[in-house]
Amino acid sequence: MSDDHLTLLGSQSSFFTNPDDARLESFPNRGTRPYTITLDTHEFSSLCPVTGQPDSCHLTITYVPAEKCVETKSLKYYLAAYRNYPAFNEQIVNRITDDLVAAISPRWLKVEGRFSPRGGIQLTATAEHNPENRPL
Repeated sequence: MSDDHLTLLGSQSSFFTNPDDARLESFPNRGTRPYTITLDTHEFSSLCPVTGQPDSCHLTITYVPAEKCVETKSLKYYLAAYRNYPAFNEQIVNRITDDLVAAISPRWLKVEGRFSPRGGIQLTATAEHNPENRPL
């Protein structure tokens, strides 16, 4: 598989307004042994579906790639599409997990969202794919 199919990398694009419209792109894993990739952002945000107020989150994606790796610019655009997307925190973490699994079929993946406190309570939601193959 070549990298010719990457449409966002190296081009100017506008952000998506809904994660349904965003596309996660990938490239071949050229690693020769299992290894872990961690992607971390403090800039994730979405909307509360009840109040319409913004929710911010420290989002960490950790995975062990199989055949493919996620291309980070497409991931950035995908995550930005949640800014005006109304969903509960738990739904978001599970959706990101499902979308990444569909895009790259990793050996193992964990998505953790540490959402900013509301009413004095901080919510952390974690979803895992293939937990029996956890990295060492």
